[in-house]
Amino acid sequence: MRYGDVAAFICDARNSPEAMAAVTGVPATSVRAAARLYAGAGNGAIYYGLGVTEHSQGSTMVMAIANLAMITGNLGRPGVGVNPLRGQNNVQGACDMGSFPHELPGYRHVSDPAVRALFSTQWGVPIEPEPGLRIPNMFDAALDGSFRGLYVQGEDIAQSDPDTQHVTRALRAMECIIVQDLFINETAKFAHIFFPGSSFLEKDGTFTNAERRISRVRKVMPPLAGLADWEVTVRLSNALGYAMHYDHPSQIMDEIAKLTPTFTGVSYDKIDRLGSIQWPCNDKAPEGTQVMHVGEFVRGKGRFVITEYVATQERTSRAYPLLLTTGRILSQYNVGAQTRRTKNVVWHGEDRIDIHPHDAEQRGITDGDWVAVKSRAGETALRAVLTERIQPGVVYTTFHHPESGANVVTTENSDWATNCPEYKVTAVQLVKVSAPSEWQRRFGDFTEQQHDLLPKPA
Repeated sequence: MRYGDVAAFICDARNSPEAMAAVTGVPATSVRAAARLYAGAGNGAIYYGLGVTEHSQGSTMVMAIANLAMITGNLGRPGVGVNPLRGQNNVQGACDMGSFPHELPGYRHVSDPAVRALFSTQWGVPIEPEPGLRIPNMFDAALDGSFRGLYVQGEDIAQSDPDTQHVTRALRAMECIIVQDLFINETAKFAHIFFPGSSFLEKDGTFTNAERRISRVRKVMPPLAGLADWEVTVRLSNALGYAMHYDHPSQIMDEIAKLTPTFTGVSYDKIDRLGSIQWPCNDKAPEGTQVMHVGEFVRGKGRFVITEYVATQERTSRAYPLLLTTGRILSQYNVGAQTRRTKNVVWHGEDRIDIHPHDAEQRGITDGDWVAVKSRAGETALRAVLTERIQPGVVYTTFHHPESGANVVTTENSDWATNCPEYKVTAVQLVKVSAPSEWQRRFGDFTEQQHDLLPKPA
């Protein structure tokens, strides 16, 4: 897109800080001051987290951030750039290796016949030219009968994904669910087969962080279950008739280097010698690339994208006048499958609902009261915490404890490009109650039934 088009978009009165103040609640003077501070900083770096991406227009916002970095020249040298703060230690590595259903490793689209031919030759199977399904699409397809099996490794979709009741209906509809994990998590309660997983202390491999840095992971003890995660997958594949011939994770990295242009120079020996490697690592950069986009982008001079403001479909109403946003807390990791089994529960033993004192007073809620949290998707009950840390009209909770049912109330709304759930915007109402929700009662009964099916200790 031409610079002039971008300039016209920026200068349009509809996109001015004054016009946007009514939407964002941020005064125009503060926006202009921040813009001048960033543009005049010399080196300006942008760091963003899930508060940006967990919206229906999260991808649009990331594009706007990229526009801002390009137009101010804050790319291609140390101390600048657009830097996502990842939620876990290998999110970048998973994306690099083709975890998206429309891409093969190295961010190459499945519609490219040359790319498909490369992988088909190596793997001995045809690669479909059409993208696969993202997780929300899998659930919808399971309910219509066209998606019948799922292999879940190290993720607890029954707790972490939005609109829990929709998710569990989909899990019940499938014919075969395999869960591989360290613990019997919420998803495992719906599994037909459970494979024990291995912890980071029990495996060899690599993690790739947000700065593209590939670092080795070395096991310090043999897996308690006898096999590392990758070995379980290899044995399953072999049993199903597709032969995998890996004897060590280094062989998997060698295959990655063979098939992925940005990894052609990566090997375990080189990582051990250098300590870590930032991709791209190839003939042009045999020891990796510390700074990306020096001089130009892969596509040349870059591409500006017009990012019109599009409001979420989730709106408050008389029935649902408050906006719920969800997140995590330092002492519990992700959905808490690991950390809530530790003494970390001393700091965070339950999920609670934070509410501003003004909103609480209007509803007759006092600190510590049980309140029903109702949305268009469902209802749960949490204990209230009165706090001025949040704004009036907004409530907040975490989702580390499955019995809280925080994601029972979040909706199926998701980002238009990635399907990342819109966890940050759910219209709700809070009402003081004296008993758990109907969902929580069903959850307790179901959990007790599942525990009764487990083998008893000798």
